[in-house]
Amino acid sequence: MSAEIPQVELAVIGEDREAVVTGRCVPHPPTPLGPTSRPVNLFGVGWDLAELLAKYDVPGAQVAVLADGEVRDEAAGVLSLRTQVETTTDSVFKVGSITKIWTATLIQQLVDDGVLDLDRPVRDYLPGFRLGDPAATKNLTARHLLTHTGGIDGNHFVDTGRNDDAIERFVAILAEAEHLLPPGTVFSYSNSGYVILGRLVEVLRGKPYHDVLRERLVTPLGLQTAAIDPYEAILHRAAVGHVHSGGGEVVPVKEWAVSYYAAPSGSHFAISARELLEFVRLHLADPALAALREPQLDDVPDFGGGVIGWGLGWMLYQDGVVGHTGVAKGQKAWLRVVPSAGVAVAVLTDSAGGEPLAYETFEAVLGELAGVETSPRPAPPLNPAAIDADRMCGTYRSTLHDITLTSENDRAFLPRRRVGEAGRGRTTQRQLDHHRRPRSLRPPGPVAGRLRRSWPRPLPAQRHRRLPDRLNVDDETGRGDADLTVVRGRGGGSRGGGAGARLQVSQ
Repeated sequence: MSAEIPQVELAVIGEDREAVVTGRCVPHPPTPLGPTSRPVNLFGVGWDLAELLAKYDVPGAQVAVLADGEVRDEAAGVLSLRTQVETTTDSVFKVGSITKIWTATLIQQLVDDGVLDLDRPVRDYLPGFRLGDPAATKNLTARHLLTHTGGIDGNHFVDTGRNDDAIERFVAILAEAEHLLPPGTVFSYSNSGYVILGRLVEVLRGKPYHDVLRERLVTPLGLQTAAIDPYEAILHRAAVGHVHSGGGEVVPVKEWAVSYYAAPSGSHFAISARELLEFVRLHLADPALAALREPQLDDVPDFGGGVIGWGLGWMLYQDGVVGHTGVAKGQKAWLRVVPSAGVAVAVLTDSAGGEPLAYETFEAVLGELAGVETSPRPAPPLNPAAIDADRMCGTYRSTLHDITLTSENDRAFLPRRRVGEAGRGRTTQRQLDHHRRPRSLRPPGPVAGRLRRSWPRPLPAQRHRRLPDRLNVDDETGRGDADLTVVRGRGGGSRGGGAGARLQVSQ
C-alpha cells in the first residue's frame, strides 16, 4: 500500500489580499539524467551524444548540423547537475565569444549602410573617445578592433552596472587604462576592443546594443531561443556552466555571467545550437557578409586550436573552415563552418571541459559532409624535448592576477595571486613534472605541452637571457583568454614599449 499523501496549506499573498489554499502534495518523478543513450544519425553521420557526454564527463550538450540547406539537431544530458533539468533542443546555452561574430555583423551592416568606414579613426564616430595613449586614440580604427590588433588590454573587469549606459561608461574608463601596444602592430586577443565596437553600434544606431542586436538580427531571423541577457534567458531552459573542483569533481558554477558591459564581446548572449546555425545560414546567403570571412591576418599564434588566420570577427582554420570558440562561466561553445560546402556544425556544452567532445564531433561531421580534416587537439609529445624553463621565468600580470613562473630543483611552479593582495588570499599552484637535467623541464601534461607549443624556435643565443615573446598558460578564472604584461623577470629588460612585453594567454 502506498503511503498517504499529506495535506498541506499554502499561503498566497498578493498586493492587496491574502488567501490560504488547502490541498495535497503530489510527488513529481525525478527528472532523468537526459534521454536514453541512443545513436543519432544527422545527414548520415552517426554518433551517440549521451555516450560522448559520459566519456568526457560533460553534464549536457547540444549539437546542430547544417547541410543541404537543412538544420538538424540533437541534445542530451542535463542543464545543471544541481537541478537535474533535462537538456532539450530548445534549451539555451551561452555562446561566449561567438557573440563577437554577431557584433561584427552589426558593424558590417553599418558599413553597408554607409555610416561607418572601418579604416577611419574610431574617435571620428565616438565624441570624447580617448585611450591611455594619445597616439592610439588618434589611430585606432574599427578594423583594428575587429582583428584584435588595437593594442587594448584584453580584459578590463570593471562593473559599470546593468543600465543602458553600462557600455558607454566602460569605454570611458579605458582613458585611464595603460595602453602598451600601438594599433596595428601586434595581434593580442581583446574582449575590451569588442566592447568599443558595441559602443560604435550604440552611437551610430542611437539605441542600446541589446536593442540593436534584437532589431537587426534576432527579430528578422525569427529566432525564438535567442536571449540577450539573463532576464530573457530565465524564460527558457537555460544551461548552467560547470567546472572541475579542486578534487576533480564536476560542479555547477555560482555565477551565470560577468558584468553587462561585456555583452558585445560575449558575456550574456545565449541561444540554442539550431538557431545559432540559422544565423550562420544568413552569413552563407548574404554576399555582403562574406567580407567578414576575408583573411585580414595570416600570421597569428596557434595555441593548439588550429587557427591559422583571422578575418573580421571570424577565426580562420585550414581547408577554408571558419568559426569561433566561446567560453562563458563554465560553458563552452564551438562553431565551425565550411562555406564552400554549405556545411556548419555547432556544439554547445555546459562544461568548461567539453573540448574533446566537440573535436570528436567535428572530425565526424566535417570529414563526412565537407571532406575537410579537423586539426587534432594539442597533446604532449610522446618523447618531449627538454625545455629551459629559466628563460621563461618571471611574473606576468593581467588585470586580475600576478602569475609567476619559477623553477627549482628541476621542477617548475606556476603560483597565481590576485593583483593587490600583497601576500594574502588564496594562491593556486600547478606543479609540473621534473626532468633529470638541471635547469630544464620535461613537459608531461597539457599545460607543459602548451608551453612547449608556444616556443617553436629557440631564441637567438645573444638574447637567451631575455623573456620570450609569448607565454601560454591556462587561465582558471573561467573568463576566457587574457592578455598579460611582463612585470619583472630574470631576463631583464622589456619589449613592446611601456612597462613590458605583451603576452597571450589562451585556454
